[in-house]
Amino acid sequence: MYISLLGTRLTRAVPANVVALGLVSLVTDVSSEMVTAVLPLYLVGALGLSLVQFGVLDGLYFGVTALVRVAGGHAADRWDRRKLVAGLGYGLSAACKLGLLAAGGSVAAIGLVLAADRTGKGLRTAPRDALITLSAPPERLGGAFGVHRAMDTVGAFLGPLAAFAVLTVTAGAYDAVFVTSSCVAALGVVLLVLYVRDRRGPLTTRVRLRAAVMKEAGFRRACLAAVALGLVTVSDSFVYLVLQRRLTIAPELFPLLPLGTAAAYLLLAVPLGRLSDRFGRAPVFVAGHAALLAVYLVLMGPAWLVPALLLHGLFYAATDGVLMALAGPMLPASARAGGLALLQTGQATARMASSVLFGVLWAGTGETPALAVMSTGLAAAAVIAWRTLR
Repeated sequence: MYISLLGTRLTRAVPANVVALGLVSLVTDVSSEMVTAVLPLYLVGALGLSLVQFGVLDGLYFGVTALVRVAGGHAADRWDRRKLVAGLGYGLSAACKLGLLAAGGSVAAIGLVLAADRTGKGLRTAPRDALITLSAPPERLGGAFGVHRAMDTVGAFLGPLAAFAVLTVTAGAYDAVFVTSSCVAALGVVLLVLYVRDRRGPLTTRVRLRAAVMKEAGFRRACLAAVALGLVTVSDSFVYLVLQRRLTIAPELFPLLPLGTAAAYLLLAVPLGRLSDRFGRAPVFVAGHAALLAVYLVLMGPAWLVPALLLHGLFYAATDGVLMALAGPMLPASARAGGLALLQTGQATARMASSVLFGVLWAGTGETPALAVMSTGLAAAAVIAWRTLR
């Protein structure tokens, strides 16, 4: 089934299935970013968690997907049901938004709910990205991922606004944010069921080629580069916490900080995706991490709000979809979900370790020395990545 956008200028340039997946991601990201926008202050401010505890939960929130991404990708390839596996992931995440209400102030319970929510993300991410690579021609994958990530970022832009609106109307009731987020997530599941088409292949080919995934030297190099850079990537939550503390931003305005990142991402995702199609995905990917290094330097200096957020958005626009477009064509179509899951697992595991490390460094030495350590590591990792991907 094609959506009503079929035949418009957008779907003539980008396959309708990519647009449909973009709509699902848009709605789902509204839900996810509503929670993500308030989570740091909810955990540190309202519940009184320490920076180390927050670092562990933040790493869990963004890194537990590493435990299930390979399983999700493998299941999607083995069953040849990428849409089904993605749908299970979207559904689990929708249910977990309400779980935050039941968790109360228990750190253990919150950790379990966040782990389940990220399990849902882990299940859906690789099958979704595999569907994108199977829905667009290889020479246009950068642009296709750019369009998808731009639509995804519209949701990331609207999510914090929705959280801000709910907190304003309800006088700071975090529970209302979680309930609203769950309802929006359920809508995303409905859109997936109605409008996304699965892409399937012959069983014999699927079984024969799966073992060849890690034999591709270019794919192994992409995995190495992603892991090296992930180990020195400070999480969004910590970036926003540094800005909030350095600039003394009011707590009720904290959910609006991701909007700057999202705005830059939205404006740059498609142009940078198409740029990567034309001039090479590896240079754009590494250049994106140079933008992240600039974010660290800004945070260590005057902590200028607008430059930090714009550079942060540039980082994501140049790396997120571009990495998938770089690695996807290296893999056989019948094993693409599993292969991309391996790549995403390595990156997510590295970022989980980075989040815990940064929390420990901040608690022990302060934010500026912690950022200096991460800056040095990122500069070295970027050089390694460039030499690896050339």
